Amino acid sequence: MQTDKRFAGRIVLVTGASRGIGRAVAAGFAREGAHVILLARTVGGLEELDDEIRAFGGTATLVTLDLRQGDKVDQLGPSIYQRWGKLDVLVGNAGVLGPLSPLPHITSDAFIEVIDTNLTANWRLMRSLEPLLRRSDAGRAIFVSSGAATSNSAYWAPYSAAKAGMEALARTWAAELASTPVRVNIINPGPIRTGMRAKAFPGEDPNTLKTPEDIVPLFLQLADPSLSETGKAYNFRTGDVT
Repeated sequence: MQTDKRFAGRIVLVTGASRGIGRAVAAGFAREGAHVILLARTVGGLEELDDEIRAFGGTATLVTLDLRQGDKVDQLGPSIYQRWGKLDVLVGNAGVLGPLSPLPHITSDAFIEVIDTNLTANWRLMRSLEPLLRRSDAGRAIFVSSGAATSNSAYWAPYSAAKAGMEALARTWAAELASTPVRVNIINPGPIRTGMRAKAFPGEDPNTLKTPEDIVPLFLQLADPSLSETGKAYNFRTGDVT
């Protein structure tokens, strides 16, 4: 692979890599020379993406893992260390929508699944992978949030609470790492043509939405070693940074 590519020699982990934004972002990093660790619950989508990446000369490692399996998430850091000795970029993209329902109608199992996947798993990733990001000359962590984190819309309680908590977690982590080479930021993609969006808004015309590929350049920007910003949330639709 050519060494003049933007992320040549860098190791990137993308969660939720089998579809949607995660798939597009993983392919984008691979095209720019990174070795991408593709993580998702189902192997089929990962294998298809791996074939696509190999077809254009990229490289990837597949990890089939449900992020609710906390002990296995905890093992990610040691496993990556043994093979590569560092991690340059973490993209915390995996998430579930959960039920869109009045609070009293939400079962405890459904609530816990959303919190465990969208919030607790990201804490475990931070804890497991921080030593590896510190070993990079420019460690970068990017977490995918949602307008639901602040909109407080009716019937969105589990998802909104999880995303709001995740944003607070990421900003706190950024503050803790401010004096290190690690930078931590958040992306709110806004309306994107994904399966999750279609589930949440079934009557919406997907052709009116931006595609996952459209947002890839923002992820690459926030993963660049020259980046100085940390603890910020980038709104892809509006361009606002808060």
